[in-house]
Amino acid sequence: MDLSIGEVARRSGLSVYALRFYEREGLFANPVRRLSNGRRVYREEDLEWLAICVRLRSSGMPVAMIRGYIDLVRAGAGNERERLDLLRRHQDDVAAQIRELQVTLEVMREKVQVYEEHLARGAADRLWNPSHPDGGDGGDGDRDGGRGGGRGAGAASS
Repeated sequence: MDLSIGEVARRSGLSVYALRFYEREGLFANPVRRLSNGRRVYREEDLEWLAICVRLRSSGMPVAMIRGYIDLVRAGAGNERERLDLLRRHQDDVAAQIRELQVTLEVMREKVQVYEEHLARGAADRLWNPSHPDGGDGGDGDRDGGRGGGRGAGAASS
């Protein structure tokens, strides 16, 4: 079934501009066909590939690396080990990003908890403010709201 660029945009969630970018950068597994009037014509397989390509991009894979992967796919059989190596490298990168995001999420959870506790006690003015002459902690050094620390350096409750 042939699909117009508008239909592909609607179904993929990408803009027409983004689809043109993907085509211009050579990120489609197969060349996009054109009608005699110049209009682009896509197939279901293009949508399937596009879904993979969008995931690769959203996970941080550089356009050049996606293009390299596509070049290997287009070349056909015999380079499966190279494709696997490329995908494994990216998998490792994504896993490292997730670990870093987990650490960041924990910091954010702690900060939210501190704010919730301070607001519930009516003690929001006790939150640490490094721009205040006394640090915004009322002068008693209670930067963690009496929670006994445990946040480590640089993790004050601002």
